Amino acid sequence: MDNYINLVKLSVGTETVDGLAAWQAEYRKQLPEGLPRHVTRMWPKREAEILNGGSIYWVIKGQIQCRQRILRLDEVIGGDGVRRCAIVLEPEIHRTQVALRRPFQGWRYLKPEDTPPDLPKGRTAEKPLPPELSQALAEIGVI
Repeated sequence: MDNYINLVKLSVGTETVDGLAAWQAEYRKQLPEGLPRHVTRMWPKREAEILNGGSIYWVIKGQIQCRQRILRLDEVIGGDGVRRCAIVLEPEIHRTQVALRRPFQGWRYLKPEDTPPDLPKGRTAEKPLPPELSQALAEIGVI
């Protein structure tokens, strides 16, 4: 059994993996370290497991499409005085096989065995399914 846990989060307002990368690159210019981060209200209770090799899996347009390794969790106090959690991420975005995901609020834990595998380096998308298979899966409601 793996001794780490991942997070899964909707990338709200993002249309593509490239769009997420571009937004993060622009935002990183404003940060002292230049590392991407996502600030959230809730602090993960399973912090030790997350920091033991976990990633954040990004849901874009209803599908997990990529992930980033989580480097650390930083405390951030907002202008309203509320303590928040900044999930500090590795800059490299790893594209994954697509996995459908229904909308949800906040973030969720994602077990290693439930994560889609990374695509081979340099590949930006999965090979399309043969039309007959795609049609059959659509008919039974899988895609």
